[in-house]
Amino acid sequence: MAVPPEGAPCWADAMFNDTEGAKSFYADVLGWTFGGASSEFGDYTEAYADGRPVAAVVPPMPGQEGTSQWCLYFAARDAAATAARIRDNGGELLMEPMRVGDLGTMCLARDPGGVLFGLWQAGTHEGFGAVAEPGAYCWAEVFTREPEKSDAFFPAVFSYRPRRLEGVEDFRVYDLGERSVLGRMRMTDDFPPEMPPYINVYFAVGDCDEAVARATARGGLLRFGPMDTPFGRFAGISDPQGAHFSVIDITKPVGDVPRTTDAD
Repeated sequence: MAVPPEGAPCWADAMFNDTEGAKSFYADVLGWTFGGASSEFGDYTEAYADGRPVAAVVPPMPGQEGTSQWCLYFAARDAAATAARIRDNGGELLMEPMRVGDLGTMCLARDPGGVLFGLWQAGTHEGFGAVAEPGAYCWAEVFTREPEKSDAFFPAVFSYRPRRLEGVEDFRVYDLGERSVLGRMRMTDDFPPEMPPYINVYFAVGDCDEAVARATARGGLLRFGPMDTPFGRFAGISDPQGAHFSVIDITKPVGDVPRTTDAD
């Protein structure tokens, strides 16, 4: 696949205290296979769907053990320049841009409301080898209790155009050029108060209900759904180590896609 444009989601990974347990869970739920752990890069292990790289799992560094969380990375042409825009717009850099061999350059950050995300400046590793196919990344949404901060921050850093989804209360879609690349949802009182803001990553599946059944049988927790939408049938899940994600069958849309209008 070609290197994605600046600001497009391009990779996802997560730290797991029990990486073998995570590999077993996601292999069963999403059909992933795994490469060998790279000791040079902290036992970073890529996941594959139909032989193409779609995500990675990694054990935490000593002292960083805790609840697992998926991290979505956005493409950067110049990670140092994008990191400067993150700082200038009130974000926090958790890891300054760092070269990862000849693979590329990474950076970790939080938006002003505390949403974790990453940057990836591609080298030999260009990011997702497949998208919107079973087992691969499909979509993502910023879940935040401070939506006004995200709505100001992300368009300033990545030149997104915020759009309002008609008929959906306080939801935004961020467009990059002519393509919608990210959603933003306000976290309501339905979310447990101890749950931090996060980016909810959607992985495509061939059958949403079957994926949910496999996830819950393996100790995952169904958060919401399955439900039908104009974008497909989807459900929100927490894996046994606490990482939140969603599964979606994009082949079964129900209803008309809502119109979008420019946000204020």
